[in-house]
Amino acid sequence: MRTLVIETATAACSVALIDADGVVAHRHEVVGRGHAERLIAMVAELPDGGRASRILVDCGPGSFTGIRVGIAAARGLALGWGAALSGYTSLTLLAAAAFGRDPACSELAVVLEGGHGEVFMQQFAAPLRAIAPFTSLRPEAALEILSPDLALFGSGVRFITAIDPQRRVHDVLPDAADAVLLPPQDAGLPPVPIYGRAPDAKPAAPRLPMTGAPA
Repeated sequence: MRTLVIETATAACSVALIDADGVVAHRHEVVGRGHAERLIAMVAELPDGGRASRILVDCGPGSFTGIRVGIAAARGLALGWGAALSGYTSLTLLAAAAFGRDPACSELAVVLEGGHGEVFMQQFAAPLRAIAPFTSLRPEAALEILSPDLALFGSGVRFITAIDPQRRVHDVLPDAADAVLLPPQDAGLPPVPIYGRAPDAKPAAPRLPMTGAPA
């Protein structure tokens, strides 16, 4: 059974076809805010136009716009193809990739850019187990929590090194192809956004009906 993986939670846009044997094909580009323009075209470049019986999409946390674009595309394709749809988190995907590339690593933290100078952060232990809930906080607050020798992975590490240049960091973005490393329990989330913090824009309060004429 093939799975189409959609990854749009950060500045990277990537898609992959995976099956029980591994990665069939994938595309990965750093697009900044251009997910809406590139995503469907990248899916179409995959074998059979990316068609799969299952779709797996990154639900966040990360870019509000990127997350919405990815989930909307995944829902549309799943409806059109009659495919099963589920989600995963960007934090877990990066942790799985890091542990997969370094079997000697026993513990790490994933740090993603969170907006407004904050970072999304979560700590993991090998083989792949979250040892703290993910949180959004200022980099200086993150440093108070993290042990000095802990390896850090993700797009938000530059905020950490700006304060502590000696930290051991890996500036990496999520890649859809790494979804082959996710165990089933981490790839079965509901396909709904995980934003990590409240949106910047808030809906206007509804106007109350006038109850009388002005004096």
